[in-house]
Amino acid sequence: MEKKQQENEERVDTKEKKAEEQTTENEMNDQKTMEEQKTQNQDTDGHEQAEEQLPEEMKQLKDELDQVKQEKEELYERLLRLQADYENYRRRTKKERENDLKYKAQDLITELLPVLDNFERALQVEVNDDQAKSFVDGIKMVHRQFKDALTKQGLEEIQTVGEQFDPHLHQAVMQVQDDEKESNEVVEELQKGYKLKDRIIRPAMVKVNQ
Repeated sequence: MEKKQQENEERVDTKEKKAEEQTTENEMNDQKTMEEQKTQNQDTDGHEQAEEQLPEEMKQLKDELDQVKQEKEELYERLLRLQADYENYRRRTKKERENDLKYKAQDLITELLPVLDNFERALQVEVNDDQAKSFVDGIKMVHRQFKDALTKQGLEEIQTVGEQFDPHLHQAVMQVQDDEKESNEVVEELQKGYKLKDRIIRPAMVKVNQ
């Protein structure tokens, strides 16, 4: 009898224990469900916040991209200007070097022009004495050699008498009235003018018909 009562008590204890375990398990499941729901809600809130932040981030990226494009265009424009400046500098220095070579003798020749003038004035003097004629012949030879040397350097006389007056080539110091000559025609040369290649280094002094 006592044994049966003990077995009944053990069954009751077992049932109560199972009930407690079931209750604990249910509570744990409920807590887990609540935590999962909370996590899901947090994920949902985070997703919504991310969606709200996305347009702002895209706008910021677009602004940064526009700024990069603008800086790129400015750098490209600067590069083009630098290239143009360099090309202008290169052409200018090349032309200067060419001119330096082309007209390297200009200063010396300009200083020698008065000497050439004196030679030609001396040759205009008429002499009758044989000894003086020999001296003049020597001057003529030196004058010819001197002039040939200058011609090899590019010196050229400016044409005057019979030509139309050109203010770039001629310097009018006198005017005359001659009906047999054309208007503005050079009728007399008072001092020779010279060009060095294509550059005027001294205009000719002339008399011009009105």
